[in-house]
Amino acid sequence: MYIALFEDTDYDFLYPLTHMRPAYALRIGVYSLIDRVTKLAEDKVFLYMRDYLIKYFEWRLNHEGYKNIYINKEVDEETLFINGKIVFDENFEKLLSSLKERKGNYIVYKDNEVVALKASSDLARELSEYFTKPVSPEVFEAVKEKVEKIEAPDIKLVRFPWDVIKVNSEMIARDLKAYYGKEWETSADVKIIGDPKNVYIGKDVEIEPYVVIEARTGPVYIGDGTKVQAGARIEGPTYIGKDTIIVGGAQVREGSNIGDVCRVGGEFEESVMHGFSNKYHAGFIGHAYVCEWVNIGAMTTNSDLKNTYGTVRLTIRGQKIDTGMKKVGCFIGDMAKTSIGAYIYTGKRIGIASQIHGYITSDVPSFTFYAKSLGGVLVELYIDSVIETQRRMKARRKQPLPPEEAELIRKLFELTAPEREKAGVKKGRISL
Repeated sequence: MYIALFEDTDYDFLYPLTHMRPAYALRIGVYSLIDRVTKLAEDKVFLYMRDYLIKYFEWRLNHEGYKNIYINKEVDEETLFINGKIVFDENFEKLLSSLKERKGNYIVYKDNEVVALKASSDLARELSEYFTKPVSPEVFEAVKEKVEKIEAPDIKLVRFPWDVIKVNSEMIARDLKAYYGKEWETSADVKIIGDPKNVYIGKDVEIEPYVVIEARTGPVYIGDGTKVQAGARIEGPTYIGKDTIIVGGAQVREGSNIGDVCRVGGEFEESVMHGFSNKYHAGFIGHAYVCEWVNIGAMTTNSDLKNTYGTVRLTIRGQKIDTGMKKVGCFIGDMAKTSIGAYIYTGKRIGIASQIHGYITSDVPSFTFYAKSLGGVLVELYIDSVIETQRRMKARRKQPLPPEEAELIRKLFELTAPEREKAGVKKGRISL
């Protein structure tokens, strides 16, 4: 049986996290959903995504060594179509096992939202073309007479950015159970509070003196080639990817989920950071999601708690939505840059490639220079400058900027133009 991951028409609810990727490429716990299904799949894996993402993802998956993955292709065998927003926890694992065993065609719902669809070869072939763009509820409505309906109330989906933060710590702890008691690849003289079996250290890791790992609160994983400088404190559950630097004195609090080739200093808590992003200096990032190739300037700090201790609300598609959570930080899109001393108010979304300065009291559109509190107007960045900046940043980490990525950046610049127009972003030169 094939496995296929698809997007639905609410992918924009997760902006800015899903501008440059489908929801199933987000990090929920240690892994993305792509990583999880490629490990489980007995045969081909199919990915369905927006057409403008295809070329970049074909390049990227090949560059990162993925095999046997097909993008927006027709399937001709029995297939399990999975919504890319599902949380792959124990409840979904049980559902997946039961669907594999059951015969026939099934559609699985959670609160009227499709979780998965198991289809015979004939039905899968018929449906393939509908999945090559974000799937609308009407598609599933059209096949309801051909499938049996199953309700799955215990399944979780990440409908909004804060949903990732809500399950992040739990999923890190769950994923790292596989490393409990595993022999370290590098011997290290490090102070561990709690059970040493709750800590795993990979190959060629360098840990300087006076580092403390708090393992009573959960497991800690430190990836190959990572360097932890003197005086850092790391609290579980925490995952730190390979070739990353944890700067001396850093406070890596519980729920930290840090990708490969990152730089993390200051205080980092209950947050996700994709690979190749930097927070080298002092400042606080908490209950936040940081995408790839982001640079966070010295003393940048986000608020994750209102003075009233009330629940945080975000604006999605022009409407205020209550998160139901008291702690929600910020959501920073790919390639964004923050200046020194930037202060980001609770629950703000920073668009892709934007540059922010001063106090950030509202959401920031993509490709925007934002310095309201310093007396500046919102100004649209020059697209050629954005691409050249990305090229320079990637070169610092010895990574290429392929034509497919540059093409995607240009396409996203076009697609996000209405967002900037609505926010009153001006064209022209930046001045303060």
